[in-house]
Amino acid sequence: MKVTEHIDALEAAGRGLAAAAEAAGPDAEVPTCPGWRVRDLLRHTATVHRWATGFVAEGHPEPRPMEDEPDLDGAPLLAHYRESHAALVAALRAAPEALTAWAFLPAPSPLAFWARRQAHETAVHRADAESALPAGPGPVGTGLAADGVDELLAGFHARDRSRVRTDAPRTLRIRATDTGDVWTVRLSAAPPVTERGTAASAPVDAEVAGTADRLYLTLWNRLPASAVTVTGDAGLLRLWRETSAVG
Repeated sequence: MKVTEHIDALEAAGRGLAAAAEAAGPDAEVPTCPGWRVRDLLRHTATVHRWATGFVAEGHPEPRPMEDEPDLDGAPLLAHYRESHAALVAALRAAPEALTAWAFLPAPSPLAFWARRQAHETAVHRADAESALPAGPGPVGTGLAADGVDELLAGFHARDRSRVRTDAPRTLRIRATDTGDVWTVRLSAAPPVTERGTAASAPVDAEVAGTADRLYLTLWNRLPASAVTVTGDAGLLRLWRETSAVG
C-alpha cells in the first residue's frame, strides 16, 4: 500500500473508532481487551496517537516514552481522542517524504513506517471499540487487512521479542482465500521466520485459511479461532493465540 492509502485508512479507522465509542458509551466493556472499558481504549489510543505525532511532526531520532494517559472521561475524553487522531492524520499528510525519525520496524522510510503502523494500530482498536456494540467488529478493507497480516507476521514477529516459539521446528501457512496472499511461518526455538508467496501446495504442519479480513482480526486475537479454517495441527493456532500478543 502507498503512504497516502495508509493515511486514508488511518483517518477512516479513527473516525469509526470514535463513532463506535460514542455509541457504546465510556463505561461499556471491551470484550476483545479483557478488563478494559471504552474509556480505557480511548485514553490508550489517544496517547499512542499523540506519541506517534511527535515523531512525525518533530522528527525525533530516538525512542521517547509516551505521555501519561489523560484523566478525562465522557464527552471531554471523546473530544480529546478526536483531536489526537486528527492531529496525527494532519501531521502525516504534511510530513515530507524525506522525513527522518525513529521507527521500530523495517520500512521504506520513517514516513511509510508511521503511516502504516498507525493505520493498523487504529484499525485494530476500531475493532475493539466495535466489539463493545451488539454487532461486534465490522469488516476491514481487503487491501488493508492483507497488509496488516504481513506487518504482523514479517514485522512484529520477526523480532527477537516474539514469544511464538516451538521446541521442535514446525511450519504454519497463512492463506488469504480472497487475495491469494500466502505466508509461510517457520517456527522453532528462535524467532519466527516468515516467507511471503510460498507455494500453497508445499507441505506444512498446519494451515490457517480465510479471507484477509478474517485472518487479520483472528491473528490479532480480535475474532475467535472459529472465524478461520484450520487444517493440520490446530495446536499451532492455539499456540499463536496464547503467545502472539504485541505489547
